[in-house]
Amino acid sequence: MKLRGAIVGFGAVAAEGHLPGWATRPEVQIVAICDPVAARRHHAFRILKGVRVYDDLGLMLDGERPDFVDVASPPGFHAAAARAALEAGAHVIVEKPLCLALEEFDALAELARIRGRVLMCVHNWKHAPAYRRAFELIASGRLGKVREITLERLRTGPAGGDGPGARWRREAALGGGILIDHGWHTLYLAQWLMGGAAPTLVSARLGGNREGGAEEEADLQLAFDGDRRAAIQLSWHAAARRTSASIRGDRAVLELEGNALRLTEAQASHDLSVIDAADDSYHAAWFGSLAGDFEQAIERGGGAIVATNLAESRAALAIILEARAAAGANP
Repeated sequence: MKLRGAIVGFGAVAAEGHLPGWATRPEVQIVAICDPVAARRHHAFRILKGVRVYDDLGLMLDGERPDFVDVASPPGFHAAAARAALEAGAHVIVEKPLCLALEEFDALAELARIRGRVLMCVHNWKHAPAYRRAFELIASGRLGKVREITLERLRTGPAGGDGPGARWRREAALGGGILIDHGWHTLYLAQWLMGGAAPTLVSARLGGNREGGAEEEADLQLAFDGDRRAAIQLSWHAAARRTSASIRGDRAVLELEGNALRLTEAQASHDLSVIDAADDSYHAAWFGSLAGDFEQAIERGGGAIVATNLAESRAALAIILEARAAAGANP
């Protein structure tokens, strides 16, 4: 029997990323969409045959009793939607960030444990072909022990252009800011590529804030055990879009620029580039792969997939909150 799913929040990320990803999963059927905006409900009804649409989450949960809920609303609404879905007996997958406060995070994780339900965050960059290849090279020992990672996410502005997606990304009250929008991804990637070790924050510089808004630029320095470190640079004010990384081990250096990978060893350099869809903000194929992990976690009743995901999520949230606190204390 197929898993019956519902999506909460049907903006561009849900319509262009999540929904096409779920469509690749033969054992999943999206049966309902909930969004307070009429135009988005109408869009869902037009593109998804047989779907039922709601403007009230409680009514949807009562009426549909879905097996799982995919929360893709703006971050400020994540915790409440996830809590309602868990209390209704659904498994839950949440677009990043899972929530905005450590107290919320711990309460949601405990609720999922008590109810025996899977709770996960969308860590889709772990399913990007370039970063999968990087992880495999590290795991094989090709780079030796990883000593330093640098991650860059440079953009000319937030995703969504002049639409509502860009507006909430700039509003702190709704969970905006580049640390949430791009930093979350880089933080779980750094942790994953460092073998699962949780980082500590060494320093943070935040900038680009508009009046009443969240940060639009960030530079973070992180430390890991074994005298290892990571540097993260984020900007919505770059001259050009750039998605890059450098991973330095004691045997080789791996450089990533989009889908291009180059491994440089002592005596040779190797082009290990991958093929992937064009770099955009939605990454439907990555989400489809992640959805497979979510399905597997439901089938197994949780396990290592969930434990790893929640550990990465909590560490990312803790670093973001610490960086903002430090920057506020030292502007």
